[in-house]
Parts: sequence; C-alpha cells; structure tokens
Amino acid sequence: MLIVTGSLTARPDTFDEVLRLSDEHVRRSRAEPGCISHAVSRDTENPLRLVFFEEWADRAALMAHFAVPASRGFGKAVAALVSQPPTLSVYEAQPIQL
Repeated sequence: MLIVTGSLTARPDTFDEVLRLSDEHVRRSRAEPGCISHAVSRDTENPLRLVFFEEWADRAALMAHFAVPASRGFGKAVAALVSQPPTLSVYEAQPIQL
C-alpha cells in the first residue's frame, strides 16, 4: 500500500476556488481503481492550507491516477491559485496488528 500526503496553501482571494477544485478532485479520485481512501482537510492552524491524505493499493494504481487527465488538470489549476508551491510525499506502508 502507498500513502500520499500533500498540502496546498491558497491565497485569501482564491481559497474558495481551491477548496472547490480540491473537493472535486477528491471525489473523482475515490472512484479510481486502486484508491483505498482519498481525503482533504482544512488545517486548523492555517485556514488557507488544505491537507490531503490518500491510500493507494499499489504503485501502478497511483501512477494511473497521476496519468488521468483530470488529475493533471487539477495540479495545473491549483498551481495558479496557491501562495507557495504545493507539497507531495509518497510512502510505502504495511498495515500492522496492534
């Protein structure tokens, strides 16, 4: 399983549009093969920052997600609306029993 984390910090005048685009991206991504979970949340310490948390079945599913034209379009659209470059990190993970 792969875990993806990321964040976007909108400008005050673009937050509503960044949130709309992010919600649309999350809902669409959840329907893709291999998507286990995909969520976006607002940072309570910086209300202009959105944080993404995703779980993907494997690398092939994640790479297919990145290749979807709407995913690339989302990245391009929000890049023009943020106050700093977005972050993205990918981790390989194994569930453990506690």
